[in-house]
Amino acid sequence: MRALNRLLLRKPCSREMCTLTAAKLNYMLDGYIDDNKIEQAREVLNENPTTSRSVVSWNQMMTFYVQRHQIELAHELFDQMPLKDAVSWNIMLSGFQRTRNTYGLYHCFLQMGRAGIAPNEYTFSMLLRAVISTELDVLVKQVHARSLHLALNLNVFVGSSLIRAYASLREEEALGRVFNDILMKDVTSWNALVSGYMEVGNMADAQTRFDLMPQRNIISWTTLVNGYIRNKRINKARSIFNKMSERNVVSWTVMISGYVQNRRFMDALKLFLLMFKSGTRPNHFTFSSVLDACAGCSSLLMGMQVHLCIIKSGIPDDVISLTSLVDMYAKCGDVDTAFRVFESILSKNLVSWNTIIGGYATHGLATRALGEFDRMEKAGVTPDEVTFVNVLSACVHAGLVEEGEKHFAAMQAKYRIQAEMEHYTCMVDLYGRAGKFEAAEVLIKSMPFEPDVVLWGALLAACGLHSNLELGEYAAERIRKLESNHPVSYSMLSKIQGEKGIWSSVNELRDMMKKRQVKKQKAVSWELKNTLKEPERHRKKNKNKNMKHSCNIFMSPRLINSAGCTVDGKDLRDLQSRD
Repeated sequence: MRALNRLLLRKPCSREMCTLTAAKLNYMLDGYIDDNKIEQAREVLNENPTTSRSVVSWNQMMTFYVQRHQIELAHELFDQMPLKDAVSWNIMLSGFQRTRNTYGLYHCFLQMGRAGIAPNEYTFSMLLRAVISTELDVLVKQVHARSLHLALNLNVFVGSSLIRAYASLREEEALGRVFNDILMKDVTSWNALVSGYMEVGNMADAQTRFDLMPQRNIISWTTLVNGYIRNKRINKARSIFNKMSERNVVSWTVMISGYVQNRRFMDALKLFLLMFKSGTRPNHFTFSSVLDACAGCSSLLMGMQVHLCIIKSGIPDDVISLTSLVDMYAKCGDVDTAFRVFESILSKNLVSWNTIIGGYATHGLATRALGEFDRMEKAGVTPDEVTFVNVLSACVHAGLVEEGEKHFAAMQAKYRIQAEMEHYTCMVDLYGRAGKFEAAEVLIKSMPFEPDVVLWGALLAACGLHSNLELGEYAAERIRKLESNHPVSYSMLSKIQGEKGIWSSVNELRDMMKKRQVKKQKAVSWELKNTLKEPERHRKKNKNKNMKHSCNIFMSPRLINSAGCTVDGKDLRDLQSRD
């Protein structure tokens, strides 16, 4: 009792004063954070005693750190908080989600429950998004059960997240039940349902639900278009796209990207021009897809003109657009310009390094490819499976057997990357081209999985190079067991037998091909397959891999127009389909 009296006699600030102090502190923090003055904000927070700080003040600072991916600093503040509310826990959970630390998020969620703080709809939605397509997706049903216990499954926010989670698990019946449980269904929940059915491949129900929607927005239409694209029905997707009364940059980009995914590069470029004509401003992702289309049809001229469009658009250089440019120039044969664009990337990521290494490897420039790999390691960037496919491919083109063996061993020993079929195929190709068939056989026998057609094809091609009939017949037999009518197993074996003068066997193979209706592969130049035929003077330049021209040579007055693109002296907008 005496202790209580002493506490009352100390007369601390009144309740009104404390409220005013907390409000003023929040106001000052708001101002500093809005002006990005984080140091001043920290000083204000440190100068004020813990008792004068409200939960809002702590949450403001944590949010600032989380938004800038400074999860350690946010966690430090979180641990210092004397009182935490649901918002505090959600901010911390969002920090783990932003850094893709799924296990950290899960353990934080468990601590939240032990602290006696009830999760809300935002908590469940965030947790579900984090565990999708991870090892922790087994928690989806447990999260669902917990939301049922709190009656949050009826919430449209939680319900939509559960639909997406069950769609990722391909549990069609469950996602339908979740939708039926939602009390107040809005357009977001309907969109989630349509997307869910599309993800599990049930296009009929997806279309039916779309037709039954009480109201649709641009996201609804784009969701349906994307669903048909994912299910390889690109013509149906375009049909839905044409029916859209309103389109934004996302819907245009989804359709363009869909054409690229289905290797219909010319259609992607035509649609890009229609997008320009509609007045919709492309973004980074649009340009990235269009550059992929240019690379796919090997049109350097078109790619350079798209590069000009990017410059004209005023979009700041970013790693996505610049990496797509590197890929386009490399695939179109202009590796020098590809390297110059690569060097202009200030923050090179793993994809950027893989692109330039792969570009050099494709053109047989092994020394440059391996040099960039060394630079990548010195820059502190950890290689992945794709990196080593590119490195081993470079060794194959240059016949660097010892170098290839060194990198193949380092991939597993140094970086703990398990070799996949592509890596073994590269090594078999490398050994085969060098005539080291015994090493190739030993490697094939040591593989943890069965070889595929591509690997046997690489070995068969090497047998053809060195006229190794015995091993060639074995490789051809293995190919026919996997794909009985694969033309390579017949044509390559026929070539080897012809070189050996065994014409009776050649005739037998030809008769077998006729009987099985196996068509011989035709040798067609990639340039002839190019649907965007460039002017003759440019085609001659493109054959020279050491060409030094830059984008500036195409900056004619006519080129700098709304589309900024011409081919064969004509505006590319004339290439658009009549419909």
